[in-house]
Amino acid sequence: MAYVTYTTDALVCGTFDRNTADRSYRLFTRELGMLYADARSVRTESSKQRQALQDFSLIRVSLVKGKGGWKIGSVTEIKNYYHQAVNQPARGSIVKVTRLLRRFLVGEESQVDLFDDCLAALTFFSGKRLHRTCLEHIFIQRTLAQLGYIKTSDIPQLYQAVPLSELNQDQVCSHDRAIALSIEQAQNASQL
Repeated sequence: MAYVTYTTDALVCGTFDRNTADRSYRLFTRELGMLYADARSVRTESSKQRQALQDFSLIRVSLVKGKGGWKIGSVTEIKNYYHQAVNQPARGSIVKVTRLLRRFLVGEESQVDLFDDCLAALTFFSGKRLHRTCLEHIFIQRTLAQLGYIKTSDIPQLYQAVPLSELNQDQVCSHDRAIALSIEQAQNASQL
């Protein structure tokens, strides 16, 4: 029986050690959504995949769906957002975005727009930013709205479709309290 190989871009959102040298990965993929995939002998020093499969890495990966789940074939690292972050607050933002994905994305469902938004946000948050917390709140609110946890009507009109890099950073903080409140209500209602 021949297996189909899927090649896609993915963000490594978590790793879990298994057996002696194996590891499972939580991958947010462009076409397949959030999934778990296994890699054999990836923790050995001779493994060529070890460097590419680090947390917060954007990778190009070949996946095979077998009887026991997804298996990782070839991997090419595109970039690691955590390592490219310019300072500690930037690295903190990268971790927050990844934790948000791990917490609210469930199941293998294509989320192409969300994947593209997350990559743009990770690139944006890797640099130095004024009003970082306010911008993070806007991103979190948009993400929760895309996933159905917040009504899009609750998002201020001027923040709905504008990329983070084009927002007026001084104007952003004027709505921060309302945005933080809607995020808190969504998190409480989701019970996640």
